[in-house]
Amino acid sequence: MSIVRTQGNCIAIRTLSPPTTVARCPHGSASSSSDDATCGTPTWIGKGLTCVCFKRKGIFERICINLTPLQEERLKRLKHRMKVYFDGSRPDHQEALRALWSATYPDRELHGLISNQWKEMGWQGKDPSTDFRGAGFISLENLLFFAKTFSISFQHLLKKQGGKRSAWEYPFAVAGVNITFMIKQMLDLDASKPRTFVRSVFLQMLSENEWAFDLLYCVAFVVMDKQWLQKNATYMEFNDVLKCTRAQVERELLMDDVLRIEDMPSYSLLC
Repeated sequence: MSIVRTQGNCIAIRTLSPPTTVARCPHGSASSSSDDATCGTPTWIGKGLTCVCFKRKGIFERICINLTPLQEERLKRLKHRMKVYFDGSRPDHQEALRALWSATYPDRELHGLISNQWKEMGWQGKDPSTDFRGAGFISLENLLFFAKTFSISFQHLLKKQGGKRSAWEYPFAVAGVNITFMIKQMLDLDASKPRTFVRSVFLQMLSENEWAFDLLYCVAFVVMDKQWLQKNATYMEFNDVLKCTRAQVERELLMDDVLRIEDMPSYSLLC
């Protein structure tokens, strides 16, 4: 047994011999052999609350998921962020919108929170608040974090400067909201029982960096644009590109040497 990713309670990885027929977790649950767990969608097959069992590279591994107080606190704060709806009447939400405009177009004055100017950023109409319904206020926070933390990459994607672009491009801002929603689904943080190893890995990263979710968002955005270019996609294919983006992000999170968001291979795409 090897001990890795220690953070208070152990994160124990145990490698078992490959099964010949039906694979059984040490805790008694069974799962048929599947290739899914080797391509970024590992499956929860334990029934307790203390371990996640998953198949990778033809073997089964187990990771303890007892949360440390730090992880519990950061997870609580992240869950709270995820449940905040955008409210155009709140001064802090209005200020966040203005901050996003300023970070995106620092040399241009915004004429109003409801303005046709917003369409230039890739919102569906002149009132961006209507596009936040699917992912909530955190999707605005994610865009603002991206704009301030990786301004070069943000502007590069906003202006569609890389590669051979489609005649029918994806709307930048709306794509960002969809990426937030995708990551929320992928991490499944509201589930009473962990159902994927990706969630457990992410919680370890969250204990290392409270902004792990926002960093993962930035990585997912550049991965999405890269997938878009590789597939020479058009807007009608956006959902397919988003599915491939999720699969790529999951694969990278499950790599043995990825202990932080910054260790993900696609993190190098950010600048």
